[in-house]
Amino acid sequence: MLEFSKQILSKVSFDKSLFNKELKKSISWLKNDEVEKLKVWCLSSFIFYNDLILEAFENSY
Repeated sequence: MLEFSKQILSKVSFDKSLFNKELKKSISWLKNDEVEKLKVWCLSSFIFYNDLILEAFENSY
């Protein structure tokens, strides 16, 4: 499921609101250890959305 989430996020990264929506969905689907891996991957892959990413992960716990 982690790899699927990465694929989806990569495909929707052109649109900030769509990226945010899919990121929140991915966080809710994944197990805790996968959520941490997704966070690291997102922060390194989508630097231009760092604020949005940090907020999404902060609100997920």
